[in-house]
Amino acid sequence: MVIALSVIHLLIALVLIVIVLLQSGKGADIGAAFGGGSSQTVFGGRGAATFLSKLTLAAAVLFMVSSLILTVWSERRGSSSVITEERVGQTAPAPASPPTGAPTPSTPPAEPTPPAQVPSAAK
Repeated sequence: MVIALSVIHLLIALVLIVIVLLQSGKGADIGAAFGGGSSQTVFGGRGAATFLSKLTLAAAVLFMVSSLILTVWSERRGSSSVITEERVGQTAPAPASPPTGAPTPSTPPAEPTPPAQVPSAAK
């Protein structure tokens, strides 16, 4: 279910990007925003909402809702991490020593092997 919602979330994000890129600018430059030119309002005139602006609003709302749902589901699944390394400074526990009354192994320790001899170079 999470994978399906993640795919839908990705598709909504792509649709939102395309919709925003298809819209045209307002046509007012920075000079018009501060009283220059023939601008009647501070940020330029705005007419009725177009189809693309309504579609942008719907896509943005769907994106936010899917983001919230994915966040809630990931919190409920538990805290799993892809990082498996141990914390810095954490050491492995010391090996347990045999109990005081336990018998010792009866096999003698292995004798060290002699070092390998290197054949001398032919003269």
